[in-house]
Amino acid sequence: MAYDSHAHVDLQKYASLIDLIETAAERYGDKTAYVCLGKASSFADIERDSRYFAAYLQQHTQLEVGDKVAIQLPNITQFVIAAYGALRAGMILVNTNPLYTQRELIHQYRDSDAKALVVLSDLLPTLETVIPETQIETVISTHPLDLIATQPQADSQLAHIGFNQVLALGSQAEYRPVEVAQQSLAALQYTGGTTGLSKGAMLSHSNLLANMLQVQSRLASKFVEGEEIFIAPLPIYHIYAFMVNFVYFEQGGCSVLIPNPRDISALIQTMSQHPFTGFAGLNTLFVGLCHQQSFQALDFSHLKITISGGTALTQAAASIWQSTTGCTISEGYGLSETSPVVSLNAPGLECLGTIGRPVIDTQVKILDASEQEVPQGEIGELAVKGPQVMSGYWQKPEETAKVMTSDGFFKTGDIALATEDGMHKIVDRKKDMIIVSGFNVYPNEVEDVLAAHESVLECAVIGVDDSRSGEAVKAAIVLREPELANDATKQALLEHCRAQLAAYKLPKIIEFMPALPKSTVGKILRRELRK
Repeated sequence: MAYDSHAHVDLQKYASLIDLIETAAERYGDKTAYVCLGKASSFADIERDSRYFAAYLQQHTQLEVGDKVAIQLPNITQFVIAAYGALRAGMILVNTNPLYTQRELIHQYRDSDAKALVVLSDLLPTLETVIPETQIETVISTHPLDLIATQPQADSQLAHIGFNQVLALGSQAEYRPVEVAQQSLAALQYTGGTTGLSKGAMLSHSNLLANMLQVQSRLASKFVEGEEIFIAPLPIYHIYAFMVNFVYFEQGGCSVLIPNPRDISALIQTMSQHPFTGFAGLNTLFVGLCHQQSFQALDFSHLKITISGGTALTQAAASIWQSTTGCTISEGYGLSETSPVVSLNAPGLECLGTIGRPVIDTQVKILDASEQEVPQGEIGELAVKGPQVMSGYWQKPEETAKVMTSDGFFKTGDIALATEDGMHKIVDRKKDMIIVSGFNVYPNEVEDVLAAHESVLECAVIGVDDSRSGEAVKAAIVLREPELANDATKQALLEHCRAQLAAYKLPKIIEFMPALPKSTVGKILRRELRK
């Protein structure tokens, strides 16, 4: 039975994301919208600077409504100004990972037909061989501290203009307000490319507006308009953090942008300066923070929302976070193709081990290999239908057809089951499933068991070729105390697993590693372990 939330999203609230941005700026004015590197920017500041940015694009470049603007920045206020400015000029965002290699950049810029790029000045030398391979005509560079005081830009042969110069020119130019239809494309959000070259999910203004309202509905009981302070360590170029940014901006909240979440000490120092009420992260960040004494000493008395997404939340991470902060973690689930949130546990009413119930106006079905719905409680592929689901992959109709059912459901590629009370559990990624002697082994299950062992800091499980069983289970493990990487610890871990897992699920190979390969948002990359 497809689960269908009965309430509907009110898409009449805003005509477009442009309307949302301008309405929030007018409503909250002098309230602080963003803090980054010690500098606070009000809603009025963001409105003014994004208007200047939009005016520059309109009056000083060849760009037109509907052209693509790539933004390749970490979490700095310039990201928000550029993104809001591009949208207000009627253009389409192409969020781009600053850590991409030249090959990845050329693919994404070419595939998206990006005409302009906003980038960190430090990356200009890397782009000298990239830009000539693309359609990009306008390059805007910025130093993280430019909004505090204009900084020297990196030496480069590439023709570019500084961010502050763009704002100065835009301040002297006329901004021409743009009206766009809700169904117009707002962003190309490229998928992680875990199985090959990344694809651009086409997200419209209505997709993103709908998902913002869907997420707000689930969090409403914890929100006080104009008073929330949200710590934003996850990169906004990733759809998860991008959406949460809109959720807080629309509500008049303050987002504290963290340019480099890998610098745990700096993150904790920044957190100590704010009575934060919200936080979003994932396993590796939750666990890493909770092991720092300086983090344990923070004031958590205002914290009421912690959201987890991007990868499955482990029992160990949820427990240590709650015991350290006093706040539960609301695990959610989503994908680039769904803007991204499909389902989310309500804060304070979480059912650990599940992704909660679908957000309002969202239907979820669990399908077998023939796209038939399976009985409640049985495992199958999770499929979604709702106003947040993309219209398809950019310029890839064949790829789009592969993931859409005949009745309009998007097939996520995730294996899940529905519980009796309308919640869902993600069992694993379809492609990550391991088949041992004909038996299905889901890595998440084995990882959860391993992660509960006191010696394990983090782990990842993959399948490897095995002449007898077809595949065998291999566990890559980072220990809390690296000096314990020995046969005795391997044996202890096996005994721990044996008590909780069927024999065919046991790791046949255990490899201790100093660190696991991760994406920029901290998601463990199993594909790297398979190499």
